[in-house]
Amino acid sequence: MSATVLVGAQWGDEGKGKVTDLIASDFDYVVRFQGGNNAGHTIVANGHKLALHLIPSSIMYPEVTPAIGNGCVIDPRVLIEEMDMLEREGFSTDRLLISGNAHLIMPYHLDLDGAQEHHLGTNEIGTTKRGIGPAYQDKAARSGIRVQDLLDAHIFELKVETALREKNTILSKVFGLSTYTTAQICENFKAFAARIRPHIADVGQLLNSELRAGKHVLFEGAQGTLLDLDHGTYPFVTSSSCTAGGAATGSGVGPGALKRVLGVVKAYITRVGSGPFPTELSTDSAIGTALSKVGGEIGTTTGRLRRCGWYDAVIARYSAEVNGLTDLCITKLDVLSVLDTIKICVAYEYEGQRFSTVPGQQSAFHHATPVYEELPGWRCDITNCRSFDELPQAAQAYIYRLEELAGVPVSIIAVGPSREQTIIRGWSANGS
Repeated sequence: MSATVLVGAQWGDEGKGKVTDLIASDFDYVVRFQGGNNAGHTIVANGHKLALHLIPSSIMYPEVTPAIGNGCVIDPRVLIEEMDMLEREGFSTDRLLISGNAHLIMPYHLDLDGAQEHHLGTNEIGTTKRGIGPAYQDKAARSGIRVQDLLDAHIFELKVETALREKNTILSKVFGLSTYTTAQICENFKAFAARIRPHIADVGQLLNSELRAGKHVLFEGAQGTLLDLDHGTYPFVTSSSCTAGGAATGSGVGPGALKRVLGVVKAYITRVGSGPFPTELSTDSAIGTALSKVGGEIGTTTGRLRRCGWYDAVIARYSAEVNGLTDLCITKLDVLSVLDTIKICVAYEYEGQRFSTVPGQQSAFHHATPVYEELPGWRCDITNCRSFDELPQAAQAYIYRLEELAGVPVSIIAVGPSREQTIIRGWSANGS
């Protein structure tokens, strides 16, 4: 059995959607294994620019089966809107599979998410207010409602009624918000259930069977390693496991099947929302402005401007270890073409101590001073390069240095937003 995991190796927004779209045709299944519609993947192909939030980026390939695993949380309204959008664009969603063990984002989850963030004030996490965190809280508390509950109206009603005893009290007494009735929610979810029912499947069992039959499976992560609930910059993280290990728990496939892990990084680094960011460039600086403008750094899901900074090799090295990366993909290398010189953070310093990996102590990371190397830029258009040898020498030297610092080979390089603007350098689905 052999499967590949694709993960973000920074703070998300690395361009995983483009990479999934690029390599998806090498696989029989592409599976989202964590997160919800707090993630956004933008795809540009065949004249289409589509923003996907739940459905795997492989949906554009009729020969590939897309699946949403048990580790995801699903807002059925958003899912159906996304399915309708794809159908209007001419892409069938008939093949989409949804794990019955995935949890549902309920209307009260959205209310609670917004209210909790507001309550934190200046200490807010920076969530997307899509109800993701509260849905995962209920999952951990064993009071969540799952996709499979849509198959039995009586069970669904009982679970909603039980949940509302607590949620209505919190909504009204703690936050002063409107409450819900069981009948109100059940009536709204009837239409959702009818639409989603044909897609519900035992995804884990199916994937294990298909892997034994020699099929190729790609697990598509959302967010990034530094947003992982356990391994990220807690508490400024998401509520799920977006590192490679989450592919096993979020799908039902054993970890022994995960043979290759592709980490996606930008040629610089960005982050959305609150939290520490050692290499951040001021939005008032010329370089910070250039990266933001040329890179089009606006969140697909949130519409918020992304914070931009120099490439952080400390984070890349940490991600390589946490995920067991076998390959790297560098995206948006073309954005750096506007710069005369380029910096790489190779270490941190804090209170006289030097760190070559992410410090285990939160304060050290929050207040770390980056140690930089400076490399020459190339100041020319590279968007038409289709082989590594076509890149200018300075761009090649930059890639070589990123490989050396991460200890992982760079197999894919994106030099533009479209599928065609990519350099393949030793990548194949079977690892050859």
